[in-house]
Amino acid sequence: MSKKRTTKISAKKVRHYIWGFWITYFLILVLVILLFITIGYGWFGKIPSFRDLENPESNLATEIFSSDGKLLGKYYVENRSNIHYQDLSPNIVNALIATEDVRFERHSGIDVRATVRMLFGVLTGTDRGGGSTITQQLAKNLFPRKPRYTKLELGVMKLKEWVTAVKLERNYSKQEILAMYLNTVDFGSISFGIKSAARTYFNKTPDQLNPEEAALLIGILKAPSYFSPVRNPDRAWNRRNIVLQQMEKYGYLSPMEYDSLKELPIDMSDYMIQDHTSGLATYFREYLRMYVTNWCNSHSKEDGTPYNLYRDGLKVYTTINTVLQEYAEQAVQQYLGKELQPSFFKHWKGFRNAPFVFEKNQDREIAHLMISAMRRTDRYYRLSKDGYTDKEIYRNFQQPVPMTVFSWKGPIDTVMTPMDSIRYYKFFLQAGLMSMDPHTGFIRAYVGGIDNKYFQYDHVILSKRQVGSTFKPFLYTLAIQEGETPCTRYPNVQPVIELWNGDKWAPENSSNDRRGEEVTLKWALANSNNWISGQLMKKYSPQDVITIAHKMGVTSYIPPVYSIALGSADLSLYEMVGAMSTFVNKGQYIQPIFITRIEDQYGNVLEQFVPEKQEAISEKTAWLMIEMLKGVVESGTSVRLRYKYGFMNEIAGKTGTTQNQSDGWFMGITPDLVTGIWVGCEDRAAHFRTLDLGQGANMALPIWAIYMQKVYDDSTHTGITRRNFDRPDFAIDVTFNCDSLLRNPAKKPGKDKFDEF
Repeated sequence: MSKKRTTKISAKKVRHYIWGFWITYFLILVLVILLFITIGYGWFGKIPSFRDLENPESNLATEIFSSDGKLLGKYYVENRSNIHYQDLSPNIVNALIATEDVRFERHSGIDVRATVRMLFGVLTGTDRGGGSTITQQLAKNLFPRKPRYTKLELGVMKLKEWVTAVKLERNYSKQEILAMYLNTVDFGSISFGIKSAARTYFNKTPDQLNPEEAALLIGILKAPSYFSPVRNPDRAWNRRNIVLQQMEKYGYLSPMEYDSLKELPIDMSDYMIQDHTSGLATYFREYLRMYVTNWCNSHSKEDGTPYNLYRDGLKVYTTINTVLQEYAEQAVQQYLGKELQPSFFKHWKGFRNAPFVFEKNQDREIAHLMISAMRRTDRYYRLSKDGYTDKEIYRNFQQPVPMTVFSWKGPIDTVMTPMDSIRYYKFFLQAGLMSMDPHTGFIRAYVGGIDNKYFQYDHVILSKRQVGSTFKPFLYTLAIQEGETPCTRYPNVQPVIELWNGDKWAPENSSNDRRGEEVTLKWALANSNNWISGQLMKKYSPQDVITIAHKMGVTSYIPPVYSIALGSADLSLYEMVGAMSTFVNKGQYIQPIFITRIEDQYGNVLEQFVPEKQEAISEKTAWLMIEMLKGVVESGTSVRLRYKYGFMNEIAGKTGTTQNQSDGWFMGITPDLVTGIWVGCEDRAAHFRTLDLGQGANMALPIWAIYMQKVYDDSTHTGITRRNFDRPDFAIDVTFNCDSLLRNPAKKPGKDKFDEF
């Protein structure tokens, strides 16, 4: 009896336990369901909606593209650019799945096994590793956690991430989730997302990554600074091999492939942080940044807010050609760095006041110049903002400090006073180069200086310097427009012009060639004769010349004085190149432009840009001026292009040298490319002391020659050939064989052949 009763009690207890278990199970299940429902409704804090998932808040970099489809640079808060799954190499996908979530294809956003491991670690206080799937990590990246949290808050946040992960899995394919994840992660070195990382570390696009490169990038994700291949190459190498091992373990690599790849060193030869002072066309990108910022401020999105250059992922398509840009930068570096700058140092060696030339009170003038330069520095601005007096700041500038300074052989780590560093930088010659297609107005190359990291001032658009004799083509254009011809003769004597205030203006010549003889306009322009220019200015008027210059695209103010005939006006390189292009373009001025269109992050065109055009001079005048400017190269101030650099094709050009050799210019005109170059020091008081070294033919022309040699030699990629200028459609009624007119004064000008020039 007792035994029977015990058996019944035991059976009751079992049923009781079973019922208890199932009741508890269903209660927990209901509570979990209720918990997820309340989380879904945002009772524990906001949960991302489907709209949020479709449009996550992220800082997308604005990308700048060249005309030949290359990425020139970015503007960003975070260096982030999005890509699609089809843009990814299978290697990066395999490395990610093998390392982060090998069951990615089999779960629905939550990996139960990994989650149980993670929860056990949280409850017991032991670190069992992360339980997040790639989808959960994506949820965390899209909607980041706050910096500090308790274990309870961590649990709630994990639950939120689960809900978000499930939403992601329900609304996106696995491929889309992988792409979104790789777009959101931080790879270090100011690179957010796989597209930026591939460019920064390997100068590649994501679809070009090989297995070892993909393994390195995925390995970096664990701790970008700790596993940085730049800062910690040994750690990065070991971490990369762990990822490769995972890829071999799960069948993405064969054992033989793994054995060979794990021995490879890390190749960082193409590593380059994409900041604003490195890469191609840095000065251009900085000017473009200012321009597009203003554009953003005046253009609004659908919600009425203005576009943000650093967050809205705009795409700016420019006219820059990377091949031409690279050749232009190489030409500046080659000539200035290897020839002209060493010549300048040697020229000034042993002179106490180098490199400055003042007619009187040199010490006082130099001190004043140095103080002015000091007040323009960031250091002065910071100290002044912190409340230091000028006297205290000056003492600070006299204290030696460690610094890195520019040199043509590479940065130099040294110790010197900030004031000495200012004087050091005054010795460096600067340069500007702009190259444009005269038929479209597209700017193809833009070099604003010698190194944007150390010298930020842009010498293409922002800088305005005296243009010297490169202004004379405007004066001669006026003369030709008024009916004069290349063979019109003037006596080569000094003109004296009485000014309104009683003073007299009498230009000087740098040469006595053919003094007192009658010379043609063709010869005078080719040899940059100042006396003939003075006579032309006296015959016409400063205002008439200014009018012609403005019609041809010069926008700066030009003072109505006679000295503008010799180039006393301050103009930008941008204006001069645009104006000289009028000659090639049959008398029509086309405004130089540097953007073709701006798109939003989805590829919608927000604005297209076309150049302004205007008829400036007649086609006949433009053609005659080209022929006269060809004489500058054939037998004038630019003849070294023939005998030294070997150019035998048709080239029109004009050199320019300002007073005291402060500025050297060269304008080179070819049928399909017009290029202007300026060279000089930051301060006009710093310059060569002699004309043979300081003239435009020595300072600027060689840069053009080196540049165009590279351009012509690579015509397959540049599209620029050594072709002749287009012949005019109209009948030629002007002679260029001026000597024949002397032999036969009655001869009709229209009978001379075109090629007798």
